[in-house]
Amino acid sequence: MKILHTSDWHLGKKLEGFSRLPEQELVMNEICEIAENEKINAVIIAGDIFDTYNPPIEALELFYKTVKRLSKNASVPIIAIAGNHDSPDRIEAPDPLAKENGIFLIGYPNTKLKELELESGLKITKTDEGFAEFLLPNNSTALRIITTPYANEQRLKTFFEIENQEQELRDILKEKWQYLADKYCDKKGVNILTSHHFFVKEGEKATDEFDDEKTILYVGGAQTIYSNSIPKQIQYTALGHLHRYQEVKGSTSPTIYCGTPIAYSFAEANQEKFAVIINAEANKEVDIKKITLQEGKKLLRKKFTDIDNAILWLKENQNYLIELTIVADNYLASPDRQRLYEAHPGIISIIPEIKNKNTGENGTNTIDLKQDITPLFKQYFKHKEGQEPNERIMNLFKEIQAK
Repeated sequence: MKILHTSDWHLGKKLEGFSRLPEQELVMNEICEIAENEKINAVIIAGDIFDTYNPPIEALELFYKTVKRLSKNASVPIIAIAGNHDSPDRIEAPDPLAKENGIFLIGYPNTKLKELELESGLKITKTDEGFAEFLLPNNSTALRIITTPYANEQRLKTFFEIENQEQELRDILKEKWQYLADKYCDKKGVNILTSHHFFVKEGEKATDEFDDEKTILYVGGAQTIYSNSIPKQIQYTALGHLHRYQEVKGSTSPTIYCGTPIAYSFAEANQEKFAVIINAEANKEVDIKKITLQEGKKLLRKKFTDIDNAILWLKENQNYLIELTIVADNYLASPDRQRLYEAHPGIISIIPEIKNKNTGENGTNTIDLKQDITPLFKQYFKHKEGQEPNERIMNLFKEIQAK
């Protein structure tokens, strides 16, 4: 059977106020075309379906439209788990209707699907908390999937009814996964695990290359999971959370972050994006194929010391989203800032890098955090807006200070 692994759609995402929804519509169509061309038998969406707990209606419509098309009249199961950006309740809310279309939405680590049989021939034959076995139409091999949506450490322990709150989360998950694998994942079926957490090889540090996810790892998030916690019965682990395609070492089978379908941060500039196809058979190593996704604007970072040169470059790169750094002796004047924005409709941010007498060792201006909050605010405002705050803004700032 062929399984499509995708994740981190972040539908409804904005980049500094710039909507990515038109690009997302294009890449969702591209993913659907790949699924059709590859004759996919099942789809796994490994979390962060939406960018916020309360996504805009356009993002919801795009999701339902996409998964309905991928499911091909309930003949291709869609297994979608919640990520840290998703509301588990919102993910599971449409389940009664979705499952009739072969779409299975799993918000919590202890969610238990119900056994069913659809007119398409798709069946769920065995279920447990965090586990389901599927029989696909015209395919005699069972597809077993262990599911672990995102939850922080405390909630995961609650879901799994752990009495020993001091027990390491990675040990808890290892025990849970091994229990499910031993009970359900024999050599007669295809055995998959999907999760939305940070996985690393034991002894290595977790990656923090994606700035937007860094706080999830270090502040109030679930602890790092070791890849050797994955049971040996598992033939492939479909991960979501990190935005760059990468394979986690240390497990007995491929453990893959497929990454986002388009670049969502300038930390992802110049990254290729992929849909991952898993060709799987019972009791055999899986074959993995990466298909490069073409849709979505590329992100570029560029630094200039001359406004005119920046404008010429901007006019030559109209199909990109741009983060521009201008190195100068003073903050950008409003006319220059306006000229830059008029030269390119996709400038996401202009970063001033100031060279003046108040420079630090790196040659750029430094901020003295020991000074009073009012001059700090003025510096921040000028950095963001390119001009001094006027009297009305300063009065508002003083009102906020007084509260």
